[in-house]
Amino acid sequence: MLSAKNIFNITYPVFLTLLVQNVINVTDTAFLGRVSEVALGASAIGGVYFLAIFMIGFGFSQGSQIIIGRRNGERDYASIGPIFSNGMIFILILSVCFLLFSSVFNDRIMKYLVSSDQVYHASLEYLYWRKWSFIFAFINVMFRGLLVGVTKTGALSVSAVITAVVNIILDYAMVFGNWGFPEMGIAGAALASVIAEACSSVYLFIYTLLNRKFQKYKLYEWKRFDFKIIGHVLEISIFIMFQFFISISTWFVFFIFIERMGERALAATNIGRSLYVMLMIPGSALATTVSTLVSNLIGADRREEVLPFINKILGVALLLVTPVLLFTYFFPELFASIYTNSPDLIKASVPVMKVVSIAMLFCAIGSILFQAVSGTGNTKTAFALEVGTLFFYLAFIYYTAIINPQPVSVVWMSEFVYWSILGVGSFIYLQKGKWQLKVI
Repeated sequence: MLSAKNIFNITYPVFLTLLVQNVINVTDTAFLGRVSEVALGASAIGGVYFLAIFMIGFGFSQGSQIIIGRRNGERDYASIGPIFSNGMIFILILSVCFLLFSSVFNDRIMKYLVSSDQVYHASLEYLYWRKWSFIFAFINVMFRGLLVGVTKTGALSVSAVITAVVNIILDYAMVFGNWGFPEMGIAGAALASVIAEACSSVYLFIYTLLNRKFQKYKLYEWKRFDFKIIGHVLEISIFIMFQFFISISTWFVFFIFIERMGERALAATNIGRSLYVMLMIPGSALATTVSTLVSNLIGADRREEVLPFINKILGVALLLVTPVLLFTYFFPELFASIYTNSPDLIKASVPVMKVVSIAMLFCAIGSILFQAVSGTGNTKTAFALEVGTLFFYLAFIYYTAIINPQPVSVVWMSEFVYWSILGVGSFIYLQKGKWQLKVI
C-alpha cells in the first residue's frame, strides 16, 4: 500500500499549483469586481468559454499523463520522452488551430449567445487577449502531464508561484493603469494572464531541459513526428478530451442561462464560481493524484492495491474539505467582500456561496471516484458516465433557469445533481467493472 508520505509528496505540489492558479482567478475577479458588474459578469462568460476550449488540450495531456504514468510504473523510462515530445508538438499545433478559430468566430459566437450588449462587448474585449493563452496554457498542461505522470511534481510549485506573482503584479498595473501602464480594465486582466502563463512555460522548459533527473526520459531527443505514438495517446485521451469539452461547455451553457436572468445574477454567479473553483482545490489535487497513482499501480502489477488506495484518498478528502466547507458556509459575507465592495452584490452572492460550500463535499468525492476510472485507462467508460450525467445536469439547469425560473442559488443546486450521479456511477464501475483487464 502506498504510504501517506508518498501520497502527500505527490499531492502537495499539485495542490499548490491549483491553489496559486486559483489565486489568479480570485485576483482577476476581485479586480474586475471593482471595475463594474458588467466586467465581472463578462469575465465569467469569456473565462468559461476559454476554459471549454482549453479543456480539450488538458484532456490530451491527461491521456499522455496516464500512459506516462503506466510506463513509469513499468520502469520503461526510455518510452516517456517520445510520448512527451510528440505530444508537445501535437498540442502546439492544436493550440494554434484554436487560436485561429477564436480569431475568426468569437464575435459570431458571443453575438448569438449573449443577450446583453454591454456583456457582449466586454466579453469580446476580454477574449481578444485571452485567446493567446491557448499556446502557453497548452504547453503548461503538457508539462504538467509529464511531471505528474513521473511523480516528480515539485517544479509545479515554482511554476505556480511564478504564474501567480506575475499575474497579480500585472493585474494591479494594467487593470487600473498603475505605474504608468495604460488603464485597460477587463482587457488588462486577460493580457496579464497571458504573460503570466508564458513566464510559466519558459520556466518549465528550462527546468526539464537542465535538470539531470529528467535525462533518463530523453525528453528533447525528438527525431520525427511519430503518428503511431500520437494515435496511441489519442486512443486514451480522445474520450477525455470530448468529456472535458462537453463538461465545461455545459458549464458555459449554465452561465449563458444565468446571463439571461440579468447582469446582477451573472455577477453574483461569477463570485460563486470563483469561490467554487477555489474550494475544489483539495479534491482536484487528490483526484489528480488518484488518476496517476492508479495508473502507476496497475503498471506495476499491483491491482489489488487500487481500491484500498482510493478509499484512503476519500478519507483524506473528507478531512480536508469539511472544515473549509463549514467556514465558508457560516461566513459567506467575508469571502464575498474579497470580490466586491457593493453591499447589494454581496447580499445577492451569499445564497450562491452557501450552496457552493455544501456542493464541495459532493465534488471532492465525485471527482476522486471519477478520476480513478480515468486512471484505469477506461476513458470510454468515463466518457459515457460524463455524458449520461450531463443529461440530467442540463435538464435541471434548463428547468430552474428557463422553464420555471428560480433564484440563482437554486440553479446552482445543479452541482448536487452532477456530482451525485457521476460519483455513484463511478463507484459502481470501480466495484463491478472489468478495469483490471485493461491494457494500454
